[in-house]
Amino acid sequence: MIRVATYNVHKCRGMDRRTHPERIAEVMRATNADAIACQEILAAQVDDITRELPGYSAHFGEVRKHLGEPYGNAVFARLPVTDVKTYDISWRGRERRGCLRVDIDFGGSVVHLFNVHLGTSFFERPHQARLLLSEDVLHGKELNGPRIVVGDFNEWTRGVATKLMSGHFQSVDRRAFGLRRTYPGLLPMLHLDHFYYDKHLVLENFTLMRTRLALVASDHLPLIGEFRVTTVES
Repeated sequence: MIRVATYNVHKCRGMDRRTHPERIAEVMRATNADAIACQEILAAQVDDITRELPGYSAHFGEVRKHLGEPYGNAVFARLPVTDVKTYDISWRGRERRGCLRVDIDFGGSVVHLFNVHLGTSFFERPHQARLLLSEDVLHGKELNGPRIVVGDFNEWTRGVATKLMSGHFQSVDRRAFGLRRTYPGLLPMLHLDHFYYDKHLVLENFTLMRTRLALVASDHLPLIGEFRVTTVES
């Protein structure tokens, strides 16, 4: 079983307006995940959090600069990582966006974890979803293991990006797990954070972390999925 979490950490700035990477690390530690995909994080905060998560390696994918500092996505993993790759999924005239791929050694086979943060504009997300689904990213010929795609898709209704992703990957039936929304923090009203996975994975459990600390540490709540990996036919 592999346990994966996705968490938009909002530059480690909580609902109480305090910036506190150590608090974010405490929430992440409580997920007990083998890999934690974070969005909206600064490179310096990756270092701060890594010090608080013994046993995890950190892998950062810069998307742009924020006030002169590298900013983007990160994956923290307590399983061996064999490769890391970043993809530019920006759309013209909009804020730069990225996808970070981390290849995880899971019992001698590879699980490809894609950490995604799509744009806020209705018009840019279909472009970004099509780019993700191209042979340059999710259908790359070099991929030889099951794929998990997680992150902040900034889509709370069944829009074009959701339909495109669901046409190629399985998605979580939130109703089956009694899930509530993930944004914003203390009073979540929208479901922006998503999991997609391919046919070589079986979803065994799916949870929303709604602890007292998680409710204030960021403006998003973490989602956690547990998967059983089946044999991948060549």
